[in-house]
Amino acid sequence: MAQLWGGRFTKETDKLVYNFNASISFDQKFYAQDIWGSIAHVTMLQKQGILTKEEKESIIEGLKGIQADVENGTLEITDEYEDIHSFVESILIERTGDTDKKLHTGRSRNDQVALDMKLYTRDEVLATDELVKELMTTLLDLMKEHIDTYMPGFTHLQKAQPVTFAHHVGAYMEMFKRDYSRMNDIYTRMNYCPLGAGALAGTTYPLDRNLTASLLDFDGPTLNSMDSVSDRDYVIEMLSAFSTIMMHLSRFSEEIIIWNTQEFAFVKLDDGYSTGSSIMPQKKNPDIAELARGKSGRLIGDLTGLLATLKGLPTAYARDLQEDKEAVFDQVDTLEVLLPAFTGMVRTMHFDGDRLEEEAPTGFALATDIAEWLVKNGVPFRHAHELSGACVKLAEGRGQELWDLTDNDFIETFAAFLPADKAPGVREVLSSHGSVDSRNGKGGTAYGRVREQIADAKAEVEELKLFPASTSDGSAYKAPGTF
Repeated sequence: MAQLWGGRFTKETDKLVYNFNASISFDQKFYAQDIWGSIAHVTMLQKQGILTKEEKESIIEGLKGIQADVENGTLEITDEYEDIHSFVESILIERTGDTDKKLHTGRSRNDQVALDMKLYTRDEVLATDELVKELMTTLLDLMKEHIDTYMPGFTHLQKAQPVTFAHHVGAYMEMFKRDYSRMNDIYTRMNYCPLGAGALAGTTYPLDRNLTASLLDFDGPTLNSMDSVSDRDYVIEMLSAFSTIMMHLSRFSEEIIIWNTQEFAFVKLDDGYSTGSSIMPQKKNPDIAELARGKSGRLIGDLTGLLATLKGLPTAYARDLQEDKEAVFDQVDTLEVLLPAFTGMVRTMHFDGDRLEEEAPTGFALATDIAEWLVKNGVPFRHAHELSGACVKLAEGRGQELWDLTDNDFIETFAAFLPADKAPGVREVLSSHGSVDSRNGKGGTAYGRVREQIADAKAEVEELKLFPASTSDGSAYKAPGTF
């Protein structure tokens, strides 16, 4: 058992206890971060006169050799070592001797693991941002393609009002824009270096923490040594942001699953992103969407589990903090695979535009338009609502849609409020086109407004700028035409 401590102990740790304490099985993911942090640390130690130039060069050469051997497979990280820190340092000393025992000068495993975690999570935040951006690009392409494709909009999973498919997809674009923004916020707050905080109280050595932070591309050092080694709220933030991404993926997945049913038949999944049944030859299953929906529950569990772990910890380091790693690795590993698969599924889906448009106005989805038309013609809203409901009742009783009602039906229904010659004019809003184009307020589903939303999203995706100045009523807002 390779350990970085001893001295006061009269016997070795019980093997069972050692195995229980060990974190090498999962924190070996940190080997590159641990080595990078060590190289920065000894570089700073040499500049401060704590190590000689020769000692620094010997240690750095040894560290780079370990990384190269791990990456080419000639050096295996095994459970002989308690954690990745003991592995790296033990192998270094084994290869190069007493000089390299100076590596740990001026640091503790407490600030070392805090550094490794920050370096790792910082990298994964950036990597996830890129994956979210790829999904946003795919959604943008869908919006452009379906800017004038009508579909039913739903509330309570019941037909409510016609919208454009681009507008519906745009709702998810907004969700993922906020996800992207959250990741940037997290990066800004987390990008401070804990190395040099020591075990909890700082160090007696004349360390240059600003230099260490600069060498590791941080914005600066952390400002309180106790907080430096015990802070994991940035991990909570990242897990929360990842869980929110998963929640949004799950919501979108639920709709895709519904749309893919024979009953809805709005979408067909590409064969490359579907699976079949071992017994039912006709089946084509939306497994990616179902797994996204299912895995979201586990990732939310990772977040709540770590919150429960951290809530009772006193200030400074405790071994409980070891539990942050498995939650982080689970979320990172899941999103790294799921996001590209989900993006590919969405990119290759075939949407049945004719079917979407056919269904858009059905189910009395134009009832609100009748009410609003009546209001525009001088009828108080509450009366207009009742009159529109009467039209629905009449059509429903006949097994018809609202546009099947006759001019005389409208004349009789509206007789108490409108002259006979005016009542049939309600037909101007009894179409998906008329309904959608009337929703012309900022953020609405009218062509010009959706075009505006696409222009905003395009600028944001291309320039990596989140929430730029609004283009409301600006050059993007145009009448229907070539996009």
